[in-house]
Amino acid sequence: MRIERRIPRAIALCLLAACGSSGEDGATSRAEALRQARADSVAEAEAMFDPATFDSISWVAPDSAVARGQTVWSFSCQRCHGFMGRGDGDLATEHHIDMPDLTRTPWEYDGDLAGIRHRIFVGHETEMPNWGLHGLAYRDIDAVAHYILEKIR
Repeated sequence: MRIERRIPRAIALCLLAACGSSGEDGATSRAEALRQARADSVAEAEAMFDPATFDSISWVAPDSAVARGQTVWSFSCQRCHGFMGRGDGDLATEHHIDMPDLTRTPWEYDGDLAGIRHRIFVGHETEMPNWGLHGLAYRDIDAVAHYILEKIR
């Protein structure tokens, strides 16, 4: 079902890129189409997000979530947010992406496990992927949220 919703958007973006205007107007149109597609993707993730799903997740030991979260962080978050969460990851630096420093105080999600889960699942209209739609299970989102609160913050 998810794929069916994305195919028309993907086709539209490809057609716009291939058939769109040339020059500066074409670049502006493509950039606007990409911004709109990103907003649509965030809206789709928002509609699919169910915070109650996290209520059924349990961990064998308190440190189990943090240990799994460290693995998820290494593979999914560190490239942009950096090893210590300062926003200085290789991908962010290479592409000049302004990442938030998760270690800076105050931070809008300080102590807010539910808020961190939500942001990870839904993403953001700028550069933050919708991890709930693209690659992370609820359990992994929960784990990395615990890791952020316990080790990054």
